[in-house]
Amino acid sequence: MATISYKDSGVDIDAGNAFVEAIKNDVKSTFDSNVIGGIGSFAGAYALPSGYKEPVILSATDGVGTKLKLAIESERLNTVGIDLVAMCVNDLICNFGTPMFFLDYYATGKLLPQNAQAVVAGIAEGCRRSECALVGGETAEMPGMYSDDDFDLAGFAVGIAERSEMDRVSLVRPGQALIALPSSGVHSNGYSLVRKLFFEKLDMKLDDDFGGKPLIDTLLEPTRIYVKEFKANRDKIVALAHITGGGIVENLPRVLPEGVQAIVNEDAINVLPIFEFIGEHVERDEMFRAFNMGVGMVWVLEPENVDAILAATDGYVIGKLEAGERSVEMI
Repeated sequence: MATISYKDSGVDIDAGNAFVEAIKNDVKSTFDSNVIGGIGSFAGAYALPSGYKEPVILSATDGVGTKLKLAIESERLNTVGIDLVAMCVNDLICNFGTPMFFLDYYATGKLLPQNAQAVVAGIAEGCRRSECALVGGETAEMPGMYSDDDFDLAGFAVGIAERSEMDRVSLVRPGQALIALPSSGVHSNGYSLVRKLFFEKLDMKLDDDFGGKPLIDTLLEPTRIYVKEFKANRDKIVALAHITGGGIVENLPRVLPEGVQAIVNEDAINVLPIFEFIGEHVERDEMFRAFNMGVGMVWVLEPENVDAILAATDGYVIGKLEAGERSVEMI
């Protein structure tokens, strides 16, 4: 009688085991003293940090979107893991949460250990940058669901906050200042439009020159992680808005109460060259709804704290809060 193995169906158990062994050092490099146990258990264990009166557990999940397509096509997989962590932990700090640990989900048609190892190395680097532990993950080999070269990523970050510090919106009022922290590039939003413009409409190539280096270098620049800046300056921050899909005009109102309007000076924004180029082909309003435009995060500050934050970070003033309809007005 003919026999068939799991490997015949497209799933290689030995490759999966080799991959787990290969990533152990990267994963362990993210551990802190709160991690309990090691790698290979059924669940990751993390001890709650002490010092909280009313600790609240926060969670955030996200992916990298079609930026992955560019990483796969260029065979440059070592930075999308940083993007994955960034998109989650940057959300956590907007609720005054400190990231504790991270988990990832990697799904592919055929597990190529060297590719998966590069991705996880990036995730580990993102965890080190955000000072959180990579305590677990899942690698799913699913032939028939994905083509052999394709894969998808999802990330899950868990943090902790003091309950009394979470409601930032109640602290926001007219007269406060808006500080922009620069983005590192396109980050991880708007890539369907980016790919449509550069590679279909303009017929450009990954290695075409852009600003003195290959275009793909700019497009794969990893998302900036703002956790360390938040930790160092949290006592001076009123509220934070992570500028992702929807841009400033849709994300900043999420930290505004009714009756408060954000007035943003468009000329004050340090627009990155990549957005200046895209803006030659995309309407202005669409640009500000699809991209971060060079602003990765906006902090709301009391006026008396502005100089200290400008001295401690690379942030700059882009506007202020006034009484008015809860919205963003670009002037």
